[in-house]
Formats: sequence, C-alpha cells, structure tokens
Amino acid sequence: MAAMNLGSTGAEAAERIVRGATDAAAAGPEHVSEPTDYDAILLAGFGGPEGQDDVIPFLRNVTRGRGIPEERLEEVAHHYRHFGGVSPINDQNRALKAALELELASRGIDLPVLWGNRNWDPYLRDALTEAHERGFTKLIAIATSAYSSYSSCRQYREDFAIAVDETNLQGEIQIDKVRQFFDHPGFVTPFIDGVRDAIAEYLREQPELSAETEIEVLFATHSIPTGDAARSGPDFRGFGDHGAYEAQHLAVAEVVMANAIDQLREAGVLGGAVGSGVSVPWQLVYQSRSGPPSMPWLEPDINDAIAELPAAGRKAIVIVPLGFVSDHMEVMWDLDNEAIETAGEHGLAAVRVPTPGTAAAYVKGLVDLVLERRDGTPVEERPHMTDLGPWYDVCRPGCCENARLGFKPAFSGIAP
Repeated sequence: MAAMNLGSTGAEAAERIVRGATDAAAAGPEHVSEPTDYDAILLAGFGGPEGQDDVIPFLRNVTRGRGIPEERLEEVAHHYRHFGGVSPINDQNRALKAALELELASRGIDLPVLWGNRNWDPYLRDALTEAHERGFTKLIAIATSAYSSYSSCRQYREDFAIAVDETNLQGEIQIDKVRQFFDHPGFVTPFIDGVRDAIAEYLREQPELSAETEIEVLFATHSIPTGDAARSGPDFRGFGDHGAYEAQHLAVAEVVMANAIDQLREAGVLGGAVGSGVSVPWQLVYQSRSGPPSMPWLEPDINDAIAELPAAGRKAIVIVPLGFVSDHMEVMWDLDNEAIETAGEHGLAAVRVPTPGTAAAYVKGLVDLVLERRDGTPVEERPHMTDLGPWYDVCRPGCCENARLGFKPAFSGIAP
C-alpha cells in the first residue's frame, strides 16, 4: 500500500501530527521503518471487578457517557455476581504480564512490562505514573484486543490520551502502539490448533459422524452496533457495510479453517488431498449484544444460529472465541454458559476451543510485534496470515469513529 501523501511543507513536517508519538511515528507513516529505543512495554487491559462491591462501579466506568440505566447495569451485574463478583480478566492479564516478562528475559530483551487498565484498578494513569517515576519516557503499548473497531482500538488510544492528561505528563511521555494483530501468526495459531483438535476429537469419539455435513464451526466475536462496524478501519479501504471489523474476522476464520482442515488431512483424520478446499461448514456469529432493540447490531446472534443448525442436519458444533484474546467474562458467560446450554437444548454436542491466553505462540508473537517497532522492521518482512495485513502501525485519519460520541483526542493515530 502506498503511504498517504500528507502534503506537508518542511515547516509543517516538523510539527507532530500524531499526538504523543515517538519521533519515528510522529509524521504518521502507515508502517514505521525507523528503529525506536523504547524504555518499557505498556500492557493495556480492559479491566474487571475483583469483588462484589466492585461490580456496579466497574460497569459505570465501562458505560460512562452512554446513558445506560441502572436497571440494565444490574442485569449485566448478574453475570459477574454468578462468579462471586470477580472477573477473570485481571488475573489473566497478570498471567500474560508474567509470561511476557519470561519471554523477554529468555531472549535477552531488557524491556520492563507495565500494566494498566481502561476501566478498573490498576488504571492506565497508574501505569503512566509508574513509568514517570522510573524514568521511562518512550512506551510501546500492547492493547489486549486484536481487531479494528472503536471499542477494540480507538477507545484504547483515546484512553492513552486521557491518562496522559490526568497525570500531567504531556510532553514527558510518548506512547506508540503495536499494530492490530488479528492476522499475526502468534494470535491465529492457537485457534488453528483448537479447531483441529476439536474436530479430531469428535471424529475419534464418533467415527460415524460426518465432518462435511454434521459438524459446524461457529466463530464467535463481540457484536457491535452496525454503525460502528461500518466506520471500523480506514474508509479508503472500502471494506463494505460492516467495515474492517467484520472483514478481519471473516479473513481470519477462513485462514483458521483452511489450516486446520489441511492439518487434519495430513494426519489422515479427514480424507481428500491437502489444499483441496475446506470441507467443514462454518460461519461467523456474534454475541454479547448490549444496545437497545431500536439500534441495529451485527448478527446473527450465536444462540439464534445454534437454534437453526439441527434443521440443516448438524449434530455437533465447535465454538471458536475468535474475537477474544483470553477467557473474558463474555467467553465464560455468553459461550460456556448460554451458548453451550442452547446447544444442549437443541440436541447438539458442543465444545468451546481455548482462547490464546498465555499460549507460547501468542506470547512470542506479542514480543515479536514489539520488536517490529523497536527495530523498524520493513513491512515486507512482517508476518501476516491474511491479505488484509500487516495492519497499520499508525492508525489512519478518521479510523474507527464512534458516531454517537464523536472524535476525541487520541494517541497512536493521525487526527482525527
């Protein structure tokens, strides 16, 4: 892809057009090819409650400015209260932080890992305060979300800007962000392994089962408003009605299926020649809708999709939490609880494959993404498993707008 022509004069080029960026990213290249000597990694999480008293305050943080009534928050709070008011996400990020530190140490890379959340303690402002106290001025951020949309990318970038303002560290701390990693091998490989193993297990336990007609793979991700989906990714890419968010998920699902099926054929579990085409049905489905009925969201809902499968002759499903990096509450409640229950009600066997979590390939891949930016790796040398990548280092103008809230100042991208 050709770099965007910003039409800058020499004087204008001297001004930073990417707020809070390092020198290498300040002018907004699509892919940064200049090495940058970072001081630390900022692991940016969503955050979650860690006790019953935290649940409603946490949900108020998440929904601030959206006018969500208290009764709706209480409905969602039920999911957390089912697990003692404790979201698994903070412990998962503690485990990921530790795994990153081990991977960095094993490779002789001296980069401390700081952890901060958008919506609960420890907050991003706490991580930035720690960075400042330790003398770190150049941070490379990893957001714990792989795809492009307002909530999975731009909102993190806006919260970086807010945290810098809250800590009065404007001009003292710079934050770059690794590219969206939806098609990086480190993220995709655990899903390939999970789908392959799930289908193989079904066929071992039920050899009479037809993979071609009686098993279906459901790739599940968080639903978002269709308006937000349409604005995900840069508009000049022409992704269609549901934007980069849906296009990225579909592209990754295709790669997962093709690789999993080829590996099953290589192992003799499925017949046919390797590379002869995908022979197990699959579809992209959505979950965790939270908006009012009057607002259109991405569909089909996973439970609606499951209900239709027996009529198509399906007897077993494989649920793939493709939109998630670890076992968030949405995975534990919406998939492990509701979707599995729906499958049982319709006489379907169901298994849910693992999220990347702290899988070795995933942790290694995140470190590799950091090194891309540290070393200024040329774009042609960056691994990606779909034709959509490698994604941008610096988000393009107008990318992932929230139509209801409008543009807010954001780091790691060209304004607005």
